Amino acid sequence: MKIIAQKKPWKLLFWFGPFLIATGLTIGLVSDKWGPIPLALIILGTVIIGWWLVWQNKQNNWWGQRSTQASTNALVATLAVLVILGLINFLGTRYHTRVDFTETKLFTLAPQSRKLVSSLQLPTKIWVFDVNQDPVDRDLLENYRQQNSKFNFEYVDPQARPGLSRKFGVKDYGEVYLESGDRRQLVQVVGPQERLSEVKLTNRLQQITAVSSAKVYFLQGHGEHQLSAGEEGTISQAVKALNDKGYTTSALNLAEKSSVPQDATVVVVAGAKRSLFESEVKALQDYLNQGGNLLLMIDPNTDPKLESLLAQWGVKLDNRLAVDVSGSVELGPAAPLVTQYGKHPITKDFGNGISFYPLARPIDTTPIAGIQATPLLLTKPYPNSWAESDQQSENLQFNPESDRKGPLTLGVALTRKPSAQPEIKSNSTPTPTAAATPQTPASPTPNAKPTATPTAATTPQTPASPTPSAESRMVVLGNSDFAINGLFDKQLNGDVFLNSVTWLTQEDQQPLSISPKEAKNRRINLTAAQGFLLELSSLVILPVIGLVAAAILWWIRR
Repeated sequence: MKIIAQKKPWKLLFWFGPFLIATGLTIGLVSDKWGPIPLALIILGTVIIGWWLVWQNKQNNWWGQRSTQASTNALVATLAVLVILGLINFLGTRYHTRVDFTETKLFTLAPQSRKLVSSLQLPTKIWVFDVNQDPVDRDLLENYRQQNSKFNFEYVDPQARPGLSRKFGVKDYGEVYLESGDRRQLVQVVGPQERLSEVKLTNRLQQITAVSSAKVYFLQGHGEHQLSAGEEGTISQAVKALNDKGYTTSALNLAEKSSVPQDATVVVVAGAKRSLFESEVKALQDYLNQGGNLLLMIDPNTDPKLESLLAQWGVKLDNRLAVDVSGSVELGPAAPLVTQYGKHPITKDFGNGISFYPLARPIDTTPIAGIQATPLLLTKPYPNSWAESDQQSENLQFNPESDRKGPLTLGVALTRKPSAQPEIKSNSTPTPTAAATPQTPASPTPNAKPTATPTAATTPQTPASPTPSAESRMVVLGNSDFAINGLFDKQLNGDVFLNSVTWLTQEDQQPLSISPKEAKNRRINLTAAQGFLLELSSLVILPVIGLVAAAILWWIRR
């Protein structure tokens, strides 16, 4: 009885040590202040436990016992596992990595979305006015938030917060709003049949964060593709995609106007089938000389009379037809399949993606001082592709005398610095007083008669040469049908068009990459007979086959 009585105080003293350590940790964690009191309790508890272990080892060689060693090994292994799990969770939180095995990378943000969110300068927030939090929508928003700490989102019950609902003008459940600074915009309305779309969210995000809205004019009047939907061969999908990105689009008829409007950021000539008037070509040249930006999409067997304009940029259109006999596209060999792209901001993220161009013509470039030309679209090398001169032949076969071996360039991007703008020649001769007036530089005036008036008043009568305020950019593509309705959303066709326009706006802070893709419809539509057969095979036929196979195996082994 005495031995038991002597051992009980020491056992109580041991449990007093963990109690002090737990008390010190609790005080420090709750108060978030590791002062002298919690540290003293932790140290005192550690000393008591250590002293107890040393005393126990001296009394009965406790440390040398096999049970003690086994318990210690188990304790160390348990602590090691806990530390490893904690380290894995820490690294997983700090360095977030996901692997998406879906065909269209449905659960991974597109490069355009990632770059756009990463470049946010102002706090941006998504408000989802709905009581139900769909896990797919929330996962998409989490992917956005991981790109930038300035991006956030919140689910709101419209009835629980009526003031906030009135602030955004919420009318129904499921409305999703984007807020950046003092700007707000409706993204979409989500519901059981429509989930949050990355395409719409990224487009609205680009709109609301844009400093200004670029104005894109589409030249009309020469057989170009129509902008409105309804007719075959229109580019309404391309126009809508530009509007979704925040661009303002409008038709332009230079036959009715003497010059390109001052607010034009980009002018697009999409498949002109008839010749432009000389005054129209002159208007486009003046627009480029003043720092404008032009997208030319010129089909084969057409002559819009733009040779003089293209010659100033070192561009020449080949009249032959680009063919590709290696692809398996349903459109045939006259629709070259492009998987090789130039090193340019328009195509830098395309990799080996596919784009195709029905009835395209090759494009040649010659070096011009002050102009930088970069090929964008390259066909496969010969014998897979070549430029066919005999476009009426039904049997495509390379003719070394008239045809041209691939690879062919179907698109080129050009940049001209302000110092490289062409000068306008003059037929006039300088007056003696012009040299004596250095404050008023003489500007050449075509077909102007020289004057001998010795005053500076004649200076305003001499028009000044265009002075560009920025560099000029131009993209020339040997095809326009790749952007028509029905082909615009196939593969990378739409990205080629949208990235070309975005680069031409000279808003280099805008991300140029592959646009986010929508999920593909993988539903299988079955008839009533097919559904009954599928149900019968899964509930009856397959189980019977399994039972018969098991019975046969049992009989053989028996």
